[in-house]
Amino acid sequence: MTDLRDMIPNANAAELELVARYAMLPDDPRRERAFTAFAETGLPHRRMEAWKWTDFKAALSVLQQPGAVAAVDPFGAVDAFKIMVDQGGMVYGDQLPKGVRLFEKTDAQAFGAAEEMPIGAMTAALAGRKDGLNTLMIEVTEAAGAPLHFVHAANGDETNFSRVTVLVRPGASLDLIESHLGGAGFSSALLDIGIQDGASVQRTILQRGAGDEAQAITADIHLEEGASFSQTTLAFGAKIARLETRLTHNYPSATATLNAAYLAGAGKHVDVTTHVRHAAVRGTTRQLTKGAVLDGGRGVFQGKFFVPRTIGQHTDADMQHQALLLEDGAEVFAKPELEIYADDVECAHGNTSGALDGDQLFYLRQRGLPEPEAKALLTQAFIAEALDDAPESLRDILAEEARRFLADV
Repeated sequence: MTDLRDMIPNANAAELELVARYAMLPDDPRRERAFTAFAETGLPHRRMEAWKWTDFKAALSVLQQPGAVAAVDPFGAVDAFKIMVDQGGMVYGDQLPKGVRLFEKTDAQAFGAAEEMPIGAMTAALAGRKDGLNTLMIEVTEAAGAPLHFVHAANGDETNFSRVTVLVRPGASLDLIESHLGGAGFSSALLDIGIQDGASVQRTILQRGAGDEAQAITADIHLEEGASFSQTTLAFGAKIARLETRLTHNYPSATATLNAAYLAGAGKHVDVTTHVRHAAVRGTTRQLTKGAVLDGGRGVFQGKFFVPRTIGQHTDADMQHQALLLEDGAEVFAKPELEIYADDVECAHGNTSGALDGDQLFYLRQRGLPEPEAKALLTQAFIAEALDDAPESLRDILAEEARRFLADV
């Protein structure tokens, strides 16, 4: 443990506590590889290019309990198979949906992207729980009989680490719902998804954290031939929050949609980061991210399309980020990237930021709307497009959560 601790440059109290927690877990080469990958950098910080606007090391100097328990789940009434996730374990019912099998793994599981995703690597290493569960593995063999709803909510704990692996067999389909509601000083969830030939997954994420919490939501997704993946995110941030998705087109003719909306109020930081690798021909990706930030809030968008030579031919990919700075003192940082080595592709990206349209605001004011209500209406309409691909049963809930946030502005 001394060697690992020394690998973390200038380790702070939180990092030393993470090392101590690792030392208490059973020895396992897969766990060791993951934690070693994390220890090489420690908590990500501003001197790392991919984290320069989202400094976990500075924000998380110690592991401590937050001032409040988790928020209420807006998806609580949705008809789905619910899996409750907190530091004590994962709790779910006995009657699994049709086509779904669950396996509880008590030993550590390998994490192939450990060197690229430091917080994901840390989570893979430290996801051991009081009930002995390390990873919940899910196999979907046909169209799932109901959505799976993961509720990540703690009760004032220092940490809440979890790992879930999903394998969707050829031709099968799954709706996946995630509520990340905080309640821990440091919450970190790691999700691996493998989508085999012709299979599909629709993922909907709601993230909300308090002003004294750190949250990380990390996903590593792999698409096989003809597979499809659609993701819709609504994030409100926390003291510091990062939602990171790494997606790889491993086989031809896969499609992916990665849409997100973020709303950051005073004292809240939300980072939406994606990395899409088109490592097969005829892959298609569509990405739309919209954000609105208030005085004292910070929004971060980082998106990258990587297209290797030869194997990425006929890629069709488009990335758009649009942000509103609603008040003086709001901050938005954006870094859309294209790294393309193939010569027969259609790839594009766009990035805009600015204030609300003054003419539209004047029009609504002239028709009797108070300025706060007019601003909220225009902002809600602005972000709505990013939520359009969510399942119909969830879309209205997401829109209502956005409306409530804006009504309180």
